[in-house]
Amino acid sequence: MSVEKMEATESVSNGAGPVYGDKEDALSPNDLSELLQAGTKEVHEKAENTQFVKEFLRGRIRKELFKLGAVALYYTYTALEEEIEKNKDHPLFAPLYFPVELHRHEALACDLEYFYGPDWQSQISCSPAAQHYVDRIHQVGEEDPVLLVAHAYTRYMGDLSGGQVLRKVAQRAMKLPPTGEGLAFYQFDAIHSAKSFKQLYRSRMNELELDMEVKQKLVAEAIKAFQLNMEVFEELEEIGKGIQEDVLDAGMPVHEAMGGDINKCPYYAAKMAANGGTAYAGQLAMAVLRHPTGQVLFATLVAALAGLAAWYFM
Repeated sequence: MSVEKMEATESVSNGAGPVYGDKEDALSPNDLSELLQAGTKEVHEKAENTQFVKEFLRGRIRKELFKLGAVALYYTYTALEEEIEKNKDHPLFAPLYFPVELHRHEALACDLEYFYGPDWQSQISCSPAAQHYVDRIHQVGEEDPVLLVAHAYTRYMGDLSGGQVLRKVAQRAMKLPPTGEGLAFYQFDAIHSAKSFKQLYRSRMNELELDMEVKQKLVAEAIKAFQLNMEVFEELEEIGKGIQEDVLDAGMPVHEAMGGDINKCPYYAAKMAANGGTAYAGQLAMAVLRHPTGQVLFATLVAALAGLAAWYFM
């Protein structure tokens, strides 16, 4: 989709202080944002048409795969944001340094704590496909930091676009709490208008002093980033083949099943307190009834009550 002109100015912190009035001028085919959009069009469409993504968009989400996907994202964003921090003062990356608005690894940590419990770090590991992605990010961060622009563009702009659609699909399909637990990754609390922010980000990219050779290297790296993402999707598809449909939703998030301390997550402590716990209690009841053990207990209770009624009316 083409980039529209930004009609209004907006305040964005850029990590250090407010920035105002980054208004997008008329675009040129040689602008980096246009080159990246055109150059990644084909691979972008391929990524969107992987089986994993198509099933996700249809609402056929396997909770175990969703959790493993979040794990892969955690390692990917941890690597990306480590390299961004190391290179935040690089003249060809500094204008794109928006840690408050964009960084995701802490939000993903909250999601993993929700799904796996307080000891989530001991339960996860980096898969081969995710490790391949992580290794590439560290390599470019150390050897050619300007290529981080391609990885940041591919990840963050996608998160602000299609990621918001995926958030709604996931929440509905997995019946996650309306207060957003398990989906912190998709929430950008410091960005009030995704459209305006994306326009700002693209205009900053276009202002980088890059020759055409470097721009073409960035397009090639962005294509590679999409391919690395597809490797993760394909890996998840293979894992999914070994997961039986009837046990996909048998498990419950630790916080739902055991009343764990979701308040430990700084992203949601205030939300849970303000909610008063009513919606959470309803979610717990539904989760228990979806769980095989809960179903057995419920069936046993119903049978006992039926026996009692039969005895009473004899």
